[in-house]
Amino acid sequence: MKMRDWTFLLIIVSIIIIVSNFVGYDVAMMESIPGVLILAAITLIGYGASKVIPLKMPMILYVSLIGLIVACPISPVSDFVIEQTGKISFMAPVTAVGAFAGIAMGKDLKAFKEQSWKMVLIGIVVFTGTFFGSAIVAQIVLKLTNAI
Repeated sequence: MKMRDWTFLLIIVSIIIIVSNFVGYDVAMMESIPGVLILAAITLIGYGASKVIPLKMPMILYVSLIGLIVACPISPVSDFVIEQTGKISFMAPVTAVGAFAGIAMGKDLKAFKEQSWKMVLIGIVVFTGTFFGSAIVAQIVLKLTNAI
């Protein structure tokens, strides 16, 4: 993907995050914009770094490192970055990612149909196991912290 494509995609995702944050978590749209712009800028800088730096590392590594650098206590902008991005609920970006994952799966539906019924069974087992595993871990942590 080219930088133009990434920028367009980030604009769409940013709008979805702002709307999701407003609808699902009652955060004013204008209040979400600075945090979303910071996240989008970190992503674009990470994308650029992955293209410029000659190491063959995944883009997520660059994005994560840049995010850690701007949010670490020695960064002069860390307080601002943490304050603004803290207004964005974790689940708001997940909504956008889930939507794009659904679109991506729909695009490959023909290939999925060719896999046979065994893939459906494996998918159900994996999703169920992940759900129950997460529920068990959450239950243990909540009990240990006396939250329930």
